[in-house]
Amino acid sequence: MRLEAITWDRLADRLADRILDLKPGDGGGRPRVALDGAPAARPGDLAERVGEALRVRGRPALTVGTDGFLRPASVRLEYGHRDVDSFYDGWSDTGALWREVFGPLEPGGDGRVLPDLWDPVADRATRSPYVQLPVGGVLLLHGPLLLRHWFPFDLTVHVLLSPGALRRRTSEAEHWTLPAFDRYDRETDPSGTADVLVRADDPRHPAWNG
Repeated sequence: MRLEAITWDRLADRLADRILDLKPGDGGGRPRVALDGAPAARPGDLAERVGEALRVRGRPALTVGTDGFLRPASVRLEYGHRDVDSFYDGWSDTGALWREVFGPLEPGGDGRVLPDLWDPVADRATRSPYVQLPVGGVLLLHGPLLLRHWFPFDLTVHVLLSPGALRRRTSEAEHWTLPAFDRYDRETDPSGTADVLVRADDPRHPAWNG
């Protein structure tokens, strides 16, 4: 696949312009966008840039990270602190994401989204207030392994790191998670299935498929 060099600011602007014309596939009034990538790829940074670019264009945007919807430690770590299968299949509370994030954005939904549910460091509920996303507002959900859950995204962006870059930019303490991303590539093929692909091996010089 041919990729074009671009700056992060220009990339955010181009994505924001594309999102302005995005029509939700289910007929609702609030587009849902995935910014998918391993933590080392920093998809949350891109989500924040896109959110700011949308707000400059007069479109409300809500950025939500899946790290605020992890399961309690007693569930995540039931099989140990470094169980790859648990990390892949059981760390994210997908039920809560459906209920608290996607459900309110369905046609007829009230748009009241919970931006986070669980603080994984303190291992307790965040008690964050709901945020009202108006009709026309955009959800920007970022996190790893997003494209394997059948979430109803209207646009998907995958921030890609080559295996070597992923290993280099992942802290040694988190290297045990790398097999999960290998499995994700094999089973989901995010590079081939995402609507937009961004290569970020060199964080100073991203490239994308336009």
